[in-house]
Amino acid sequence: MQETQDRLTINLNGKPCYDIVYRDDLTHLADDVSEVSKSHDIAVITDSNVAALYADEVKSLLSNDDRRVIIYSFPAGEEHKNLDTVEDCYRFLIAEHFDRGSLLIALGGGVTGDITGFVAATYMRGVDFIQIPTTLLAQADSSIGGKTGVDFEAYKNMVGAFYMPKLVYSCISVLKTLDARQFASGFAEVMKHGLIRDASFYEWLVDHIYEINGRDPQTLKEMLYASNLVKKLVVEKDPLEKGERRLLNFGHTIGHAIEKERNFDLTHGECVALGCIAASYISWKRDLLTPEEYYEVRDMFVPFGLPITVEGIDIEKVTELTHSDKKVMNGQRSFILLKKAGKAFADSTVTDEEIRNALHEILYTEDAE
Repeated sequence: MQETQDRLTINLNGKPCYDIVYRDDLTHLADDVSEVSKSHDIAVITDSNVAALYADEVKSLLSNDDRRVIIYSFPAGEEHKNLDTVEDCYRFLIAEHFDRGSLLIALGGGVTGDITGFVAATYMRGVDFIQIPTTLLAQADSSIGGKTGVDFEAYKNMVGAFYMPKLVYSCISVLKTLDARQFASGFAEVMKHGLIRDASFYEWLVDHIYEINGRDPQTLKEMLYASNLVKKLVVEKDPLEKGERRLLNFGHTIGHAIEKERNFDLTHGECVALGCIAASYISWKRDLLTPEEYYEVRDMFVPFGLPITVEGIDIEKVTELTHSDKKVMNGQRSFILLKKAGKAFADSTVTDEEIRNALHEILYTEDAE
């Protein structure tokens, strides 16, 4: 693993685009925001849960005689990640006379970041925005790489745009407020990054189970930096997901399908974990992984609070839903498989039968207890 630093620069087309800064708390927020924006009007977009925890503090830290800071809060929940919420944001910004020189700040988890980024990309053809991710899922994954968007009807992230933030402010102390299930959900994306590109990081995660689950701040900072570094290396090579960036979808094709079939009663990370196990099972059955390697990948999700089986899914419906995934191109699914921990690749030949078999593997039965 690389030595931990307080800043990681994401490049676009070979040039610095934005930084991820790692802070113990929100103390440096005003200075870090001022480095990238001189805007006099800031809208902090957040959800109802996060607003109660951090909105007033963020507003107080950023407000001064030359800067107006206002809060827009929408109801928390994946069900509000839609165009209706986007339209409400537009109405709010118009009513408050925000112009192209204004700044939006996404304060919250992945839903808030995706909505705010999409609003920023499309309001007046583009305004600046900053990410302040408050969940491990957002800090490890969704706040980085410029993917923005919302769900459309039953289709997850179907409407969106690539739009880069000016800054990602990763505050370690906010992770203390997450409940165990949300923390575990974010860890699924961290584990994914090790599995697809960095075997030594994967092994480091296994070796630091107790420190990670205990939420030791220094360990979490090291973990985030290494996880973000994997994503940085991938997105810099393929910012618009034309090739290598598809590796980041490991576990997501089946995971998203389970998420939809279960009507979002499982967290995103829980579904990603299940999807990673299913993809690893297919890899084993193709003789890419040994049985020992497969069972190690499967079982290592358990100590981090993630499921390895799921109850009550309709296997045929989940299989069908994989065909409506947004990553389908020219009628073919781009499926990510493993050759070993740390080495993933894209494959378009995975069959419905292989997916059904993998779903049977993760389907909960009495024998799975």
